[in-house]
Amino acid sequence: MDSPPSPILSVEHVGVRFGGLVAIADLHFDVQPGEIVSLIGPNGAGKTTAFNVMTGFLRPSQGVVRFRGTALAGLQPHEIVRLGLSRTFQRTSVFPDDSVLDNVLIGLHRRTPARLLDTLLGRDRASERRLRAEARDLLDRVGLTARADEKAGALAYGEQRLVGVALALATEPAMLLLDEPVSGMNASETRVFVGLIRAIRERGVTILLVEHDMPMVMAVSDRIAVLNYGRLIAQGPPEAIRSDPAVIEAYLGQGSAAREAAMRAAQASPAQTSPAPVSAALEASHA
Repeated sequence: MDSPPSPILSVEHVGVRFGGLVAIADLHFDVQPGEIVSLIGPNGAGKTTAFNVMTGFLRPSQGVVRFRGTALAGLQPHEIVRLGLSRTFQRTSVFPDDSVLDNVLIGLHRRTPARLLDTLLGRDRASERRLRAEARDLLDRVGLTARADEKAGALAYGEQRLVGVALALATEPAMLLLDEPVSGMNASETRVFVGLIRAIRERGVTILLVEHDMPMVMAVSDRIAVLNYGRLIAQGPPEAIRSDPAVIEAYLGQGSAAREAAMRAAQASPAQTSPAPVSAALEASHA
């Protein structure tokens, strides 16, 4: 009998404290190779803190994160990237006065820093041509080929986030962590981004996603883990999360918009069981 595959990422009973404040308490979940997993929760639930622990920007107070079996404790962010775990950030991180193409080239040069000086001085033209071709391929993958020669700072916010994805892909990750990637995008842009996530997965990259756009999360995720006040309260496939009582309670308590959405859904379908009101509440609470 074949043994189950080893997780590519394991978060093992991680806790984070800032003085007397508990930001994360006993967080534990695995991500299998090839999955798209979303980490969701109300504002302040600890999602970005968890990402910072996984990528070396923050040390946990307890527990350990393992990537491909390697404990990440004590490793610097650039060392974790070299292991194959890369991320994007909530805020755009482009070089605004450089072209979109040059932004991606900078990311590619970071992968091979020893050759950077030779390339800049024109001593390695073959390498530069190869990197430029790779940069244009990355821009094509994220849909920014037509913007290659424009200044990155002149792009719309959603397009700048796509540059961030291209920069992350330039590190050739085995796993990509996306922190609120569709923030600032309209519905059409979000649909395109869902296709991009699936295309990235088809190239063999595992994805862990933090996102507030609930319809997008439900559409793209294989599994969802839910945080509330720093604690894992549920995990499972989207259809299970929609009707999980703990998730209902967490989101219905977030404000009048969520409660009113749930009430309207219940009144429109009085015989309906909880999943429809929950779906409406999840979406309203992140509107």
